[in-house]
Amino acid sequence: MEKLMSKYETIFIINPDFSEEATKAVVEKFTGLITENEAVIDNISEWGKRRLAYPIDDFNDGYYVLINFTSKATFPAELSRIYNITDGILRSLIVKIEA
Repeated sequence: MEKLMSKYETIFIINPDFSEEATKAVVEKFTGLITENEAVIDNISEWGKRRLAYPIDDFNDGYYVLINFTSKATFPAELSRIYNITDGILRSLIVKIEA
């Protein structure tokens, strides 16, 4: 079973205009989604509000969240799809960690 699971790292940037409760709800949505899909969260690191390197949709700041998780190879594509249809996600990235 070890061969079927891989380690991944995902970072996403949330709209900085969201309230604290709305931001927390988005983070909980994605952590819940990861665990519901038989993945294991290794680490969650909320970096908080930071300045973007360049403006995205007229925003200069964003709320950064980094999650390390272990899942099946098919799950990152689904996670990426959900990032793209979720309001308030400015950018996201999923990277497979080679061990």
